[in-house]
Amino acid sequence: MSEPSGRITVVGVGTDGWSGLGPAARDALRAAEVLMGSARQLDLVPKTDAERVTWPSPLLPALPGLLSERRGRAVCVLASGDPLFFGIGSSLVRLLGADRVRVIPHLSSLSLACARMGWTVQETEVVSLVGRPDELLHPAVLPGRRVLVLVAGRAAPARVAALLAGRGYGRSPMTVLSDLGGPDESRNSGTAERWHHTDPSELNVIAVECRADPGVTPLPRVPGLPDDAFEHDGQLTKREVRAVTMSRLAPVPGELLWDVGAGAGSIAIEWMRSHPACRAIAVESRRERAERATRNAAALGVPDLRIVVGAAPDALAGLAVPDAVFVGGGATAPGVLDACWAALRPGGRLVVNAVTLESEAVVTGWYGRLGGDLVRLAVNRAAPVGGFTGWRAMMPVTVWSVVKPVAQPDAGPGEEERS
Repeated sequence: MSEPSGRITVVGVGTDGWSGLGPAARDALRAAEVLMGSARQLDLVPKTDAERVTWPSPLLPALPGLLSERRGRAVCVLASGDPLFFGIGSSLVRLLGADRVRVIPHLSSLSLACARMGWTVQETEVVSLVGRPDELLHPAVLPGRRVLVLVAGRAAPARVAALLAGRGYGRSPMTVLSDLGGPDESRNSGTAERWHHTDPSELNVIAVECRADPGVTPLPRVPGLPDDAFEHDGQLTKREVRAVTMSRLAPVPGELLWDVGAGAGSIAIEWMRSHPACRAIAVESRRERAERATRNAAALGVPDLRIVVGAAPDALAGLAVPDAVFVGGGATAPGVLDACWAALRPGGRLVVNAVTLESEAVVTGWYGRLGGDLVRLAVNRAAPVGGFTGWRAMMPVTVWSVVKPVAQPDAGPGEEERS
């Protein structure tokens, strides 16, 4: 029986192909008038009368057109393993809506790899590097953590090994699981620093047990990374102030931050490190600082940080609507705070740090009009004084934070009498 008009069926298939499919998946494939997938996936199932469409590259821009041209026909899309686990199923649901997508999952590579390693799924972190920068692995590399890395290509395991060794985790055991669930399944094991295997397959999952080398200091995911974790020229929100600032920005998964006057990019980077779904745009007027922020983002595991080189407020025009805005530099420039406040979505947070008397005067003026929270931080660090130790004061920082009000709906009949 064909699917209702406009509905897509997504069938997960393993490397064992047709023999590993259940009755529902086989019925969907037999009923399909159009079969879509990669060349490798299409080769895994028997030939039928269905039109076969091999995915183009790049796929996502072409996907709406491919589906629109075949609307009204029974379309079946092949996916590797579980279509909703880093698969095409997620893209189809976002594009069409969940009510127009039927998913018949197969075992995911996560489940198969954990079964082979004897690892519990809920305690295993997963990082996909398929079509994504290798640096995304950095935040997951912490002592004692078990990480599954999804990769594509024979060279990927060697790159992952080099990244681990370069980060000071060369002792970490690595197991490369190839062609999981298929007749040619294999595994190679070793440590990151001594990795020498040539992997026979393009389809690999890498299981890593993170072990730090002696003397390596882990970089936690909580705000307040050490200042020396960032390359900078002094234009850096210092560790203690950064932790307070992040608490006021209050990152929520999926939200977007503007970091205006980003300097080394520390606020935007800590925002994105708080959760993989957090996004940020760093705006910096000086190109050399913007380049430095780009390097910091890659080294600290958030290479997707978007950098905009330009001076606010002009550089803010056309940017996506932010859920939070941090102004670490340029608060005294005409129009900067006005532009940030106007762009901020209702319910969003604006946080401004002021160091100079001039910027503090601007901030206190805005505080007088909008309210919010005003805090002055004075941090002292122990430092040598001759043969003794004394306190060395850092420049005090005034932190203003405010939440943009959400418009209240008009009162209905009788509301005013009850208030």
